[in-house]
Order: sequence, then structure tokens, then C-alpha cells
Amino acid sequence: MRVAITREVSEGLARCELTHVARIEIDLALARRQHEAYERRLAELGCRVERLPAADDMPDSVFVEDAAVVFDEIALIARPGAQARRGEVAAVAEALGTYRPLRRIEPPGTLDGGDVLVAGRRVFIGRSSRTNRDGIDQVRRFLAPHGYAVEAVGVAGCLHLKSAVTLLAADMLLANRTWIPMEPFGAFEIVDVDPAEPLGANALLLGDTIVYPAEFPRTRERIEARGFTVRTVPAGELAKAEGGVTCCSLIVSGSR
Repeated sequence: MRVAITREVSEGLARCELTHVARIEIDLALARRQHEAYERRLAELGCRVERLPAADDMPDSVFVEDAAVVFDEIALIARPGAQARRGEVAAVAEALGTYRPLRRIEPPGTLDGGDVLVAGRRVFIGRSSRTNRDGIDQVRRFLAPHGYAVEAVGVAGCLHLKSAVTLLAADMLLANRTWIPMEPFGAFEIVDVDPAEPLGANALLLGDTIVYPAEFPRTRERIEARGFTVRTVPAGELAKAEGGVTCCSLIVSGSR
């Protein structure tokens, strides 16, 4: 069983938090159509989509990835670095409690799920404007009994770690090297984004398929050249809110 937890696009999306991109007009109707296409793609690839209702007073709530991180053994309920986003976690925690025991990041720790890259038993966490050292230390303590090794990675050039690097395979990453230090990822083969597509490092590995934004065709060609099956989705409107394809779902494999 593979479940994809998603959330409807908020009526307030235009008021989203922004850090590294300029605010430009978002077409709400188009954003909703693109998000629905994303959910259909997840369903086509074998997920049972569980859509949470929109929270119109929570502009960023469509980005459910930031509210939690799912492991085989537990789910970590985040404490987002942007105070305005902390109300998002309650509904996500309730949904995940069906599938995993929950552990929660407590003050003064902060953690956005978009800063957490899981590669087997290695967990890389971006130390960013949204995730602090205390949050990372709490994750390390929660995961140590389950055999995970946690490593902090400095993030300065983008919002989240997974804005700059995501998993293509157990031993291969897609990355924008200009936004993060690459030394922590020395054990991995790297597929570089096309220089003309700096925002193209966010890809969602789902089984043996890569879900990828249609807006980055040059980088898509680079991924396909490595033998991967890529299925695209339109993602341009949510990208205006600093969102990517990993941001809009929490993938839960197996049962509790």
C-alpha cells in the first residue's frame, strides 16, 4: 500500500510566505488545476490519494511536506520555522496518526519537512532559515534508535534543502550545486540541473518513476539520459509560492 496525503490549495495562496523569490501574481484557478493534475499523476502511479480540506486561513498549507517527515518506523511532526505556518501541522498529524507512531519537534526547535532528505538510512537536514540546530538535534535523537545517521547541511541559496537536492535513486541525486555545499553528498552520483533551469532540482521519486515539473525540459532530458522513467506534471503556479513536486504530498508506504 502507498498513500499520498495531499491538501487542497488554499484560497489565501497569494499571501504565502516567500523568502528567495519575488512575489508575483498567482492564478489561483490554474494552481488548483495543476494541483489536481499532480494528484491524478500520483494516483496513476499507484498511490491512494488522501486529500485534506483546504485551510483558507493558512496560505501555504498545500505544501504538506513541511508539516511532517515520514519514516518506516515513525512520523516526525514538524514545527515550521515560519510561525504563521505552525497551525498547519494539526490536520497533517491527525492524518498520519493512522499510519505511524508520532514524534513531535518541540520548542525551541524548528523543522520544515522540505529541509529533510532521506536516502536509505542516511538523513540529510538543511540548516536553513526555517530549520534550526535544535530541531536537527531532536530529529537525531528520535531516529537514533532506528539506526539512521543524521547530518546537517548548510542552506543559504534557497528556501529548503530539497529546493537544491533530491533523490533519484539510492545512490544518485539531482542537484543544483550553486545553492548548497556538496561535500556531504560525496558518496552519491550527481545529476546536475541544466544551468538554464536553476529551480529544477526538486524531483519526487515514487517507486521506480520520477515525478517532475514540466517546466524544466532540459533537466528532464538529463534525468532520462540516465535511464529513468520521468512523468511530468504542470507545477508553474505553485512554484511562484516556492513550492515543488515533493512539497505537495507526504508519501506513506506500508502500514503501521
